[in-house]
Amino acid sequence: MTGPLTHVRVLDLSRIMAGPWAGQVLADLGADVIKVERPGTGDDTRSWGPPFLDTESGYFLSVNRGKRSVTADLATAEGQELVRRLAATSDIVLENFKAGTLDRYGLGYEDLRAVKSDLIYCSITGFGQTGPRRDQAAYDFMIQAMGGLMSVTGEPDDRPGGGPQKVGIPVVDLFTGMYAATGVLAALAHRDRTGEGDHIDLAMLDVQVGILANQAMNHLISGDVPVRRGNRHPNIQPQDVYPCRDGHLVVAVGNDGQFVQFCEALGMPDLAADPDYATNEARVRNVEALTSLIRDTLAEGDLEHWLHELGSRSVPCGPINTVPMAFADEQVRHREMVRHLPHPTLGSVPQVVSPLRFRNAALDFDTAPPLLGQHGAEITHELTAETRA
Repeated sequence: MTGPLTHVRVLDLSRIMAGPWAGQVLADLGADVIKVERPGTGDDTRSWGPPFLDTESGYFLSVNRGKRSVTADLATAEGQELVRRLAATSDIVLENFKAGTLDRYGLGYEDLRAVKSDLIYCSITGFGQTGPRRDQAAYDFMIQAMGGLMSVTGEPDDRPGGGPQKVGIPVVDLFTGMYAATGVLAALAHRDRTGEGDHIDLAMLDVQVGILANQAMNHLISGDVPVRRGNRHPNIQPQDVYPCRDGHLVVAVGNDGQFVQFCEALGMPDLAADPDYATNEARVRNVEALTSLIRDTLAEGDLEHWLHELGSRSVPCGPINTVPMAFADEQVRHREMVRHLPHPTLGSVPQVVSPLRFRNAALDFDTAPPLLGQHGAEITHELTAETRA
């Protein structure tokens, strides 16, 4: 393995999405990530399909690249002993069991801290290790709802297709995984300075509330309740989806200078000097009238025409690509975001790789998501050799 974390070992006891995403981020960065799975069935997502690539689900293949797999029944003494032995040689533990579950198995933070005093232990749950909901299970969809995201996602009730919508990817799981990776790396830096390990308590609901970002602050400083606006931005205009003669165009004007260029491209230069639209604050307050003017003009031209006219003036804009169209984009292809990694039974598997690019510690994507228990003998041999040493 290459990358900046080749000196780090991660014990990944997690499953589904948030924890495995964090483990995959760390594996991409070069860490040795050992994934412990249930004998016979493994991670729940191995069966979450279709689609499947032979017997491997697309869901599992999306979040477990670069890991080694070993099986263990955590309810047995043998399984618990294997986890303790792995913890003794690990820097980081990732787990997303319900609060208190691993404590009952003798595998909680205090238990594994007794095995390795400077261990960094990250617990991912729906609601955290404390509070009235600590014992409740959670999934991404329900947290998007409970955490306010669905109240600002989707068209207003009075428009076609109106109603709350979830995001098209498990965004809370993914953000939680990124926060987990960030947290354990911060704890690793702290350990390098102090010699102390840590226990990170990470809740999906906390993450969702935390990433409400500008919508949260809009409410906190105004008292207004943020609402669903479809594709229309609540703070910056014009930013929306506009119909063209042969498709749809996304425009994301970000400042007054870009708005001047936008108006030039539309053949409406006087609009940029109109006091009702000259500043972003004015455009937000008069968005309904502005949107009507823009829509009428853009609807008269083809998508490629507007992409050229706006692009030549450095006005941020783009088409709405399907997933295959996004993969076919020349910039995405140039950045080699999709690669095919060798697989022991499938020949190769496609992977959407990490977007991180390091000049001095290049990442190496050469290990596909593992078969269930694929590395059990290898890991047992390593543990035996380390014990003898």
